[in-house]
Amino acid sequence: MSAPALNSPRSTEPSDYQDLKQPIGAMAKSYADGHHIPLHQHDRDQLLYAIRGVMRLRTEQEAWVIPSDRAVYIPAETPHSVSMHGTVDMRTLYIAAASVDKHVQTMRVLTVSNLLREMILALSEEPVDYGADSRGDHLARLIELELGRAEELSLSIPLPSDPRLQRLCASILADPADRRTLDGWAQIVGASPRTLARLFETDLGMNFNKWRQRVRFHNALEALSCGEPISNVAYQNGYQSASAFSAAFSKEMGISPSKVSSKK
Repeated sequence: MSAPALNSPRSTEPSDYQDLKQPIGAMAKSYADGHHIPLHQHDRDQLLYAIRGVMRLRTEQEAWVIPSDRAVYIPAETPHSVSMHGTVDMRTLYIAAASVDKHVQTMRVLTVSNLLREMILALSEEPVDYGADSRGDHLARLIELELGRAEELSLSIPLPSDPRLQRLCASILADPADRRTLDGWAQIVGASPRTLARLFETDLGMNFNKWRQRVRFHNALEALSCGEPISNVAYQNGYQSASAFSAAFSKEMGISPSKVSSKK
């Protein structure tokens, strides 16, 4: 599909951004709470960023929660789905692979600095088909540099391929507060505790407690970003006290729950 003409109304169709001559195209689009974008992929790399609201993103292998101070980089041709929590004001950069360093082009969550945020917003207001050496062109080149400096965050939840582990993990994703041990799960999914422990290490690269904690903290991150009280979030994610939850969350996520909540 040909690119929209210079100074035309901004398109909200991703297909209009895949064949641009420019290295980066910026699309602005809003979604209602609960909106779901089913599994799809793009010809260009993509930076998915919401200036408001929380996104849940899934690929075939991993899941992420992305609050409004972070973005996810999605390499071209990566199938993914996105769900919206709260009203989401999304800004998407469609990026030509040749315009960013190879180390950037991996599926990962990045911090969004104030500078990067303002440049994304500014590029989103430029014509879709901006000209060479224009303001849009200069913004795109600065964004390329800033993406290379962005801090990566370990926010992914690996998803299993083994059917027994899929059943167990789906239950925990649906109810992170579930306190059952591997002994309890063994009776439900039809595998011994030792087998389940081995599958977590080989299929997901971490033990059961570590994986469940990551699920809980992702769930907590989403709730805190939406303004849920810390005491409620702690209880909903299997903790008996807000202080125990806050200490564990701060150690794992590198930020206190109160700071996440204050950014809502």
